[in-house]
Amino acid sequence: MPSTTLPRRPSGVRRPSRRGVLGAAAGLFGAGTLTGCGIPSAYVAEDRRSAPDRSESDQRLGFSNWTQYIDTEDDGRRPTLDAFTERTGIEVTYTEDINDNDEFFGKMGPVLTQGTDPGRDLMVVSDWMAGRYVSLGWVQTLDRANLPNVTARLDPQLADPAFDPGRRRSVPWQSGITGIAYNRKELGRELKSVTDLWAPDLKGRVTLFAGLDEALGLLMLSLGADISAFTGDDAHRAMDQVQRMVDSRHIRRFTGNDYTSDLASGAALACQAYSGDAVQLTAENPDIAFVVPEEGGELWAESLLIPNRAGHKRNAELLIDHYYQPEVAAELAAAVQYICPVPAAREVLADSGDREKAELAEHPLVFPTEEMRARLHTMRDVSAAERPDLHKVWTRITGV
Repeated sequence: MPSTTLPRRPSGVRRPSRRGVLGAAAGLFGAGTLTGCGIPSAYVAEDRRSAPDRSESDQRLGFSNWTQYIDTEDDGRRPTLDAFTERTGIEVTYTEDINDNDEFFGKMGPVLTQGTDPGRDLMVVSDWMAGRYVSLGWVQTLDRANLPNVTARLDPQLADPAFDPGRRRSVPWQSGITGIAYNRKELGRELKSVTDLWAPDLKGRVTLFAGLDEALGLLMLSLGADISAFTGDDAHRAMDQVQRMVDSRHIRRFTGNDYTSDLASGAALACQAYSGDAVQLTAENPDIAFVVPEEGGELWAESLLIPNRAGHKRNAELLIDHYYQPEVAAELAAAVQYICPVPAAREVLADSGDREKAELAEHPLVFPTEEMRARLHTMRDVSAAERPDLHKVWTRITGV
C-alpha cells in the first residue's frame, strides 16, 4: 500500500454488494427459455424499450443508487446533485433503494419485461449485473450527443467492456479493484501473489468471496487465464484449486461484504478484498495492506443505466454527463474514495489547495498508477448458457 493515508470516509459508507446472481435472476433467465410453454420471454426487443420522453416539459428525473454512494453533507444535502439542479433547473428525486444486485434485479424484472413505467430514470448496478440488463434488452441506448463529457473524459480502461462494447448503454459511476488484503504485522511478511494465499502458515486463516462473479476472476488470473475471454476449462481449473483448498481446510470460510470483520478481528490474516474497502481498512489499521497480485487484479465498475420506458431519458443523460465534469467527479471521488472513472479529476484534487484532497490525488486506489493499470484486467460476463453449470459446481464447493 502507498504510504499516504486517506481521509476517512463518512461513517457507514460501505462497498456496494457484488454478490452473485442466485435467486430471482436465475428464475427470470429460466423464464426466458420457456416461450414454447406459453411463458413470455424476458427479452425485450429494441422497438419496445423507449417511452415518450417528457424531459422538456417535466424538469425532473428519478435516480436509484446504493446506500451512501454519493457526496452528502451532515444536513442531508448532496452538493453535486444540488449543483446539477441549480445549473439545469432539473429536480432529482434521489433514492437509496439498491441494497443488493440480485435483489434489485428481481424487483425490476417483472416491471421491465411487462413494459411498464419503471418508476426511475437512472440506476446504478455492478457491471456483471449490467451485462444481464443489456443482454435482456432491459435498458435503453444512450444518445451520445447528450454526453460530450463522457466521450471526452471516460477512463479508456473502462470504455469498452465485453458486455457493452463502446459503452452504448452504460456509463461507469465508480470503479474498483478485486485484489488481496492481509495483516502485514500479524503475518510478518508481504504477500505478492494469489498463490501466496495457499502458504501452509495461512491454513484456516484465508477467506474468499462467496459469489461466483466476485471470486472467479482473481482465481483465474492466478492460473494465467485471460479473463476477458476465459473458457469453461479456465473456470473449472480455478474451481478445482479452490476445492482442494476446501478439502484441506485451508480456507476459513466464504464471505460477502462481512470479510472485513474477519480481517479486522484477526480471525483471517488474508482474503480476497475490494480496493474501496482497503482504503477504509488501512485508515483504521495501518497494519492492513492491499495488493494487486503480480498475476493481475480484476478491474470492475458500477455503472449508470437508463431502464426501459423511463420517461425522462434526456434529463437522465444530462445528469450522467454532469458527473463527468472533472470538478464534479473530483468532488464525488473525495467523498466516496473509489477509483474515479474520470482521470482528469486527479488534477482538480491536486490543485485544490486542500492537503487531504491533494493526498487523495496521489493515492493509487483512487487514481491507479500506470504500473498498476498494466496489471488490471476486466472479466467478461458469465453467459446465461454457462451459468447453470458453473454455479452448480461453485455452490457445491462453497456451501452457500
